[in-house]
Amino acid sequence: MTARRKTAEQLRSYRWYGAQDLRAFGHRSRTKQMGFAREDWAGKPVIGVINTWSEANPCHVHLRQRAEEVKRGIWQAGGFPLEMPAMSLGEPMMKPTTMMYRNLLAMETEELLRANPIDGAVLLGGCDKNIPGLLMGAISMNVPAIVVPAGPMLRGNWRGKQLGSGSDVWKYWADKKAGAISDDDWDEMEDGIARSFGTCMVMGTAATMMSVTEALGFTLPGASAIPAADSAHARMATEAGRRIVGMVWEDLKPSDILSVASFDNAIRALMGLGGSTNGIVHLLAWAGRAGIKLDLDRFDVLARDTPLIANIRPAGQYLMEDFFYAGGMRAFLAKLAPLLHLNVPTVSGGTLGDDIAGAETFLPEIIVDPGQALKANGALAVLKGNLAPDGAVIKPAAAEPRLHKHVGPALVFENYNDMAARIDDPDLDVTADTVLVLKQAGPLGGPGMPEWGMLPIPQKLLKQGVRDMVRISDGRMSGTSYGACVLHVTPESHVGGPLALVKTGDLIALDVERRTLDMQVSEAELARRRAAWQAKPVIYERGYGWLFTRHVQQADKGCDFDFLRRDAGAPVPEPEIH
Repeated sequence: MTARRKTAEQLRSYRWYGAQDLRAFGHRSRTKQMGFAREDWAGKPVIGVINTWSEANPCHVHLRQRAEEVKRGIWQAGGFPLEMPAMSLGEPMMKPTTMMYRNLLAMETEELLRANPIDGAVLLGGCDKNIPGLLMGAISMNVPAIVVPAGPMLRGNWRGKQLGSGSDVWKYWADKKAGAISDDDWDEMEDGIARSFGTCMVMGTAATMMSVTEALGFTLPGASAIPAADSAHARMATEAGRRIVGMVWEDLKPSDILSVASFDNAIRALMGLGGSTNGIVHLLAWAGRAGIKLDLDRFDVLARDTPLIANIRPAGQYLMEDFFYAGGMRAFLAKLAPLLHLNVPTVSGGTLGDDIAGAETFLPEIIVDPGQALKANGALAVLKGNLAPDGAVIKPAAAEPRLHKHVGPALVFENYNDMAARIDDPDLDVTADTVLVLKQAGPLGGPGMPEWGMLPIPQKLLKQGVRDMVRISDGRMSGTSYGACVLHVTPESHVGGPLALVKTGDLIALDVERRTLDMQVSEAELARRRAAWQAKPVIYERGYGWLFTRHVQQADKGCDFDFLRRDAGAPVPEPEIH
């Protein structure tokens, strides 16, 4: 173990356990009530094991066992573990969207760590919004913290074909609507696409955020790609438990790890992986919690010279299990090393350079050399123009290249229900050149910025063989999705952003190379529409929804609450213990 910088009396938990007064007597006696002896905790770091296990979250059903394996490592290293359940954000089940509740998980994590005698934290999560929320809270609390990523599930299988959750669902659903596969085929596929616990096994949002978290420095080296069902995953959890005890003695906190350089590394990884557009929103939120200046322009600057080298669906061919066998994130980051800041610290106690030293690539068709990149640059792109003055994002690597520069007439849907009611109407006035536009899908309009951005291709076009077209919204899309989808249009339509003014028939111009998104409507006409625009009411008048809709920021700020950013006010003091 690294030489101690702290003494037992300097541990945060000592304030609860170490005093000789009535209140500390209560803390000690109640700990004994659980069957622990003084020798279990006295003079030892108390580690909060923040567990997002839930039977309502299929991606996390193994985390009950992983928590035990984490605790085993904590005991081995001389720490005292306390497992604390936190809200589990199950992407497949929660409505209207897990994005509504990411900030609630962040608040819960921060307050769990602050209100209890916790010296360090192990954060267990994986499904899309869980790691973002957990790490937002840990960054704000700023006690030593390490992430145990839930890991991807095993590859799906159907009639000998390898299936990726999400990506292949969208693909075969389109085929089903077009009549290319039968209902029986579809039902049979349902049995084989999700074969184990763990997150989506494509480079969706879950895999993206686990991978980006490693690049940022918050997991053990190589932890993010281990399949959830692999025995190496359990061993990693135990090692993380051992490591957090050392981090507490070393006083290695999030503020010691996070910097402009570490965020640049994370953004480079996001681009090189062909990761989810959602990664942009979550990285912006993390930076806001850390007090580090980060804006959309930085993502585009780094995207322009970062090659796409991970051949993983939806931007590539393979799945996360293959990525693990190819060498995982250590091999991937080693390939990107010339573009990275290798001297930044990580939870390992060393630097990123130390973490990837000696890494090898075993399957070069999956983690490719930058000289043979799937795409030389621009896996994600930030667009601006009169339709998105504060920015929008697109994933060019997952769109048909013919649509990277496109002008077409808008077909506007005022909200999701309007779209669902009309999209498959055989008389819908739509062609392959039409630009589908969805309003009321942003942070306030959704509410919660749901994953509605991959608008379905109209059935009449599917039957003609069309599989991609330009689609624009102020919402998000699943990281497992693909297509020429322009997302996160800011300001959103609900607050009167330009998207609110678009009408069916307006010409929309997209140019990915020039990074522009415009509607070809005169300023005079836009001024007339703006004067006639009327705001829609916010639907929540009580509860968490009320809090969310009154304090959530726009997508270009990370959709965090305005009062939780580092610059929102003075730090929260430690609790009084009386």
